[in-house]
Amino acid sequence: MTISRRNVLQTGYGLALVVALTSGPSVALAHSVDGKDLHTSGPLGDKTLGDKKAPVTIVEYTSMTCSYCADFHVETYPALKAEFIDTGKVRFILREFPLDAVASAAFMLARSAPKETYFDIIDLMFQKQRSWAFTDNPYNSLLNFSKQIGFTQSSFEKALRKQELLDAINAVRDRGINEFGVNSTPTFFVNGKMHRGFLSKGQFDTLIKDEL
Repeated sequence: MTISRRNVLQTGYGLALVVALTSGPSVALAHSVDGKDLHTSGPLGDKTLGDKKAPVTIVEYTSMTCSYCADFHVETYPALKAEFIDTGKVRFILREFPLDAVASAAFMLARSAPKETYFDIIDLMFQKQRSWAFTDNPYNSLLNFSKQIGFTQSSFEKALRKQELLDAINAVRDRGINEFGVNSTPTFFVNGKMHRGFLSKGQFDTLIKDEL
């Protein structure tokens, strides 16, 4: 799946989710990857939260237009952050895995905003996902949403014209596919062990405590 800057700027592109690339309830897999390779950041540099020396590292591959990803970020993530990330037990890494041009555009906006606001913007985008991702005109919907987080029409359009940024986001996704076997969202790696699909707070409790 190739996503270009032209796709990103087209108003109707990406309305439909790529259903084959979205995952529902989690299926724990035996598949695991080398932690050193997994935790090496790509061309954009990783967006992380938590102590770098935490005993558990969670890597999430996510798409901004994935409803299961939104469910995780709204239902599971706040409690996960409070109990494990903020207390130094978990380091959390979020990586871009856009399923369509609308998701790519959302990531480009988040990456173009001030660095310290990245996770706040991601959280808000997931909370408001239905208002901008699933409309008849996602370009205008995303433009209107972007104004809530400090963009103007000019800065919005400038962000979506950053070909180098789009290429780097695509490279993060492609590396996930080719090196780590990611083929759906959300996909989580807990200390290198892969888990596909939505995970509840209770499921994360078990996975994390098994690693502590």
